[in-house]
Amino acid sequence: MNKIKDRVLLGTVAGLAGDIVKTVIDEISHKKKLSQRSFRETAAGVWVKKDSEAKSIKGQALGGLLDLGMSIAGGIGTAYLLTETGKDQLITKGIIAGIGLGSLVDFAISSLPQNKIKPTDATSHLSYMASHAAYGLVTTFIVAKLGHPSLFDKEPINDYLEPTEFTTEQQAQGQLYS
Repeated sequence: MNKIKDRVLLGTVAGLAGDIVKTVIDEISHKKKLSQRSFRETAAGVWVKKDSEAKSIKGQALGGLLDLGMSIAGGIGTAYLLTETGKDQLITKGIIAGIGLGSLVDFAISSLPQNKIKPTDATSHLSYMASHAAYGLVTTFIVAKLGHPSLFDKEPINDYLEPTEFTTEQQAQGQLYS
């Protein structure tokens, strides 16, 4: 399988995959009445004022496009995060990236004064965070799996610094500071 060498393309693919998982979880949560609105309806509320318009096909498309754009941006950010920090601790990095993006987006959408179509209960927002955590996990693992190894072999910055102190082995051998 060909690995992706471009961080933006890699992040876009990962963001799309993560968005699919996030949307499925969000729809299940909405159908089981865990959240008052789907995330697409909440996102559509940024531009439309009526609940019926946010639930319409056009409103759903509008909210879906905003959600998709944020997912792609988050995927690109995740690609840069992993290529800078490495592929270790993927679960931790994925959950942090997903919840971080979800918190930022949820806060931005919910705090806009023109958005009258937003849930007001904690359960809806917790549901959004759970779906965003899953998004972060999927996005992170896709970046790690599909990314070309050359993206992750960056030289550590501290390899260029000269040591300022002797190691304990050097001290034990009698080498003292000069």
